[in-house]
Order: sequence, then C-alpha cells, then structure tokens
Amino acid sequence: METPTWPRVPSPEAAVARMLLLIWVLLQVARTSGTTEIVVAYNLTWKSTNFKTILEWEPKPINHVYTVQISPRLGNWKSKCFYTTDTECDLTDEIGNDVNQTYQARVLSYPADTTDYSGEPPFTNSPEFTPYLETKLGRPTIQSCKQVGTKLNVTIRDMCTLIRRNGTFLGLRDVFGKNLIYTLYYWKASSTGKKTAKTSTNEFLIDVDEGESYCFSVQAVIPSRKANQKSPESPIECTSHEKGALLIIVIVVLVVLILIIILSVTLYKCRKVRARQSGKESSPLNAA
Repeated sequence: METPTWPRVPSPEAAVARMLLLIWVLLQVARTSGTTEIVVAYNLTWKSTNFKTILEWEPKPINHVYTVQISPRLGNWKSKCFYTTDTECDLTDEIGNDVNQTYQARVLSYPADTTDYSGEPPFTNSPEFTPYLETKLGRPTIQSCKQVGTKLNVTIRDMCTLIRRNGTFLGLRDVFGKNLIYTLYYWKASSTGKKTAKTSTNEFLIDVDEGESYCFSVQAVIPSRKANQKSPESPIECTSHEKGALLIIVIVVLVVLILIIILSVTLYKCRKVRARQSGKESSPLNAA
C-alpha cells in the first residue's frame, strides 16, 4: 500500500525570505520605471552678448529638476545651477576664465525628490561654444560729439564686459584690441546720402562742410569673424547750427531788453531830479 503524498509546507523562514525578495524586485522595478519617466532637456542654446553668457533649454520641469555642467574642450566637468527648476543657467564666470577656449555644456535631469536617487541621470549635450568668436556685440553708445568749423569729432563709449582681470572688469576694447573696428555712418541733416568712416580706436575726427548740420550713428565690427561680425547700430544723433543761432538771438534780445530797462530807469531818475530842482527855484518867487 502506497503512502499518500501531502503538499510540502514551506518553513516560516523561507516564506519571509521569498516575501523580502519579492519586495526588493518590486522596488527595483519601480525605481527603473521612475527613471525612464524623467524628461531630458532639449533645444540647448547659447545666448551671449559682450560675453554675458546664458545657456537656455526646454522644457519647463514638472516632476524633475536640472543640474548644468560645463567643461572646456578636454577638460573636467564643473557643475552649476544645482537641482534647479529654471530653464537657464548663467555661465559667464566659467567662460570668463579663457574666452578663447571652446566650451561644451550638458544639462542633467533628476527626479524632483533626489534623496533616494542613485542612478546615472540622463543628460543632453549643448553645441560647442567659443566666446571670442561667437559672443554677439552689444549696441554701442556715443559718449560725446562736437562740430567745430569743418571738423566733426565723435567719441564712442567703450562697452563694458563681465570679464575680470585682477579684480577689474574689462572693456570690449581690452578684450578684442585692434580686432574691434568702429564704423561711423554720417550724413547731412538736409540729405539722405550716407558716408562712412572707420577706426580701430574709439574716436573719429572727420572733415565736414562748415555751417551744415550732420546726423550720424556708429556700429561695432569684427571683420575677422565668420559670423556675428556686426553689432546693432547706435541711436542716431545730430548736430545743429540752428539751435546755436537761436541761442545767440535769444541772448542778444535779452541784452537789448536789459539795456532798454536800464536806460528807461536812468531817464526816469534824471527827470525826477530835474523836476525837484525846478520846484526849488520857483518857490522864492511865489513867496514874494
């Protein structure tokens, strides 16, 4: 007679071990699925004017945060803008160390709660960026202008950058030297025909027609570049001889009015004195 076979009942220790294993597997699956849902950054773009340099990207985060890293070519990565919900990061200080270097940045994506996160974050690389060649030139401003006779003198204010050397901010001329050219566009106020002049300094001294009013604007140019060669033109300014002539007329009129007033007061006082004198002379006759 065969002995009946009963189902084998696992020991309590084995059941607990299986339960723990199942929980661990579920946690790993949850963590893996959470990682795949992290949205990676895209459309990474460098925005730079006069070396003020911002990296921008998309999209706006919903359940994640970003960290930015930047590195010179063949250099080490340096982290900036840690766990931010912004979609831009100011990297001016990093590129300012060497504006001739070529840089690359990358944006890392993390879950909003990074406390238990230990995996490798997904990331997106930016295009390479060389500040000296690619930063845009800002709109220049005219510091002063003076027209005397047949000479027009125009001085351009040196644009300041955020690049520091020995604790001092450098101007655009300090960084680019003679590579930075200014173009002056000038024309008679009564005409539309433009003339141009160029200088590798910040000052123009040009010949003009005496007695004519002139309008002008300036533009910064780096001819050696392949792209971003020119800045926007400065606001237009004009000299005016009409205002000077009007000022002279006003001054002359005021002087004439003052002389008339002084003369009138003097004549009035003289008449008064004469009237008193004539009154004194006639009084003894009346008494007799």
